[in-house]
Amino acid sequence: MDIKEIQSLIKFVAKSGASEVKLEMEDIKITIRTGAAGHTTEPTYVQQIPMGGHMPQQMAAAPASSPSVEVEVKKEADENSKYITIKSPIIGTFYRKPSPDKPSFVEVGDTIGKGDVLCVIEAMKLFNDIESEVSGTIVKVLVDDSSPVEFDQPLFLVDPS
Repeated sequence: MDIKEIQSLIKFVAKSGASEVKLEMEDIKITIRTGAAGHTTEPTYVQQIPMGGHMPQQMAAAPASSPSVEVEVKKEADENSKYITIKSPIIGTFYRKPSPDKPSFVEVGDTIGKGDVLCVIEAMKLFNDIESEVSGTIVKVLVDDSSPVEFDQPLFLVDPS
């Protein structure tokens, strides 16, 4: 597991409300502890122990974003408030095409209907079709092809009119 995957796991656990999650694989052991459900006063820690007997490493969760970033996000949110955001229902790798030699499921400007496949997200070697829950026009694709995505990460902006 690399740092990005661990950070995604931390965010997922924090959003789920779980107080502790343990994950053991062949070469790594990870324990994520958060404050009580609904209380985020305590920091989140990851303990990574290679099975080779090395010293444990502890990392704090990613630092909070700076105020300037929050202002930029708020401005962008105001501009996009008339659009519906389609978010990722799972953690995985985002693919715009069913296979490398096929065209993308949707492009900017395409009209979509409820139930149309928008993309595929691979999670643990399983490819999951992500279907639209709304009808409208694709305004923006927010994720690059073959990029990792997190739970609840915005994928597309759709104009419902």
